Amino acid sequence: MWRWARTLRPARVRGKALPRLFFFTDPARTPDPEAVIARLPRGAGVVYRAFGDPDAVVKGRRLVRAARRHGLLVLSGADAGLAARIGADGVHLPQRRAVLARAIKRARPTWIVTAAAHSESAMVMARRCGADAVFVSTVFVSASSSAGRPIGALRFAALTVRAGLPVFALGGVNGKTARCLTQTRAAGIAAIDALLS
Repeated sequence: MWRWARTLRPARVRGKALPRLFFFTDPARTPDPEAVIARLPRGAGVVYRAFGDPDAVVKGRRLVRAARRHGLLVLSGADAGLAARIGADGVHLPQRRAVLARAIKRARPTWIVTAAAHSESAMVMARRCGADAVFVSTVFVSASSSAGRPIGALRFAALTVRAGLPVFALGGVNGKTARCLTQTRAAGIAAIDALLS
């Protein structure tokens, strides 16, 4: 996947380079995220999603330490408080919480704040609310239980043209499908299962 991610147009936010490849953790599907982190290329990113795990701070701090050793950026999923406690580089907001982006950036001006977008209107809202980038999903057919109907590479490419901010592809992205994104204006790709092997 890294081979295809490297062909995508790099994006910068307030002078910081955004990773072109992100790994999304999942307590059920990625029981050993540190093993995946050890295989990621330097400069990649990790979105740590705790989903209410009572040990989220301990696990998150351990994950951040591992990521730092490998030169990776870390965003905390959905929880700015958790991001602060574990020393993350920012936060990734679910679509319904994208409205918090600007306030979080005011409180933490060095952070990167991204948002999920499952439609063009959600992408526009994330931009208006001050998100630095969006993760659009579901792009391809995905085995994830939360995956929606895939929009496909052509519609995704059209969204990247109109976005007005960096756009990452999520959902069904793997070594084969990532190749379909190389001619788009995507800033990067993100995956869970495709990075486990």
